[in-house]
Amino acid sequence: QVQLVESGGGLVQAGGSLKLSCAASGLTFSTYAMGWFRQAPGKEREFVSSINWSGSYTNYANSAKGRFTISRDNAKNTVSLQMDSLKPEDTAVYYCAALRGYLSSRVDYWGKGTLVTVSS
Repeated sequence: QVQLVESGGGLVQAGGSLKLSCAASGLTFSTYAMGWFRQAPGKEREFVSSINWSGSYTNYANSAKGRFTISRDNAKNTVSLQMDSLKPEDTAVYYCAALRGYLSSRVDYWGKGTLVTVSS
């Protein structure tokens, strides 16, 4: 059974930082690209960032470029999202996902999400 478990969400003031982590089990982690998506209240889920299987290539939404950094540790089956200079509009539930490719929108597995709230 595949499990993706996010952690690290919480309440932070605008301009602050948070690091999200996702622990994966039940899949051959090193063969999957991994990604982060988010869904704000009343909005559709959107792509945030992705990383290829080896960590050599990354992709970011325009809203995340220059502020967020994705990384992975294949030895620990984890993927992380360092979020800096947070803005109130970053408030959302953040989901970890296992992808077919780091440039692919096809998600094979989803986590249950972790809530990030950025106060102004």
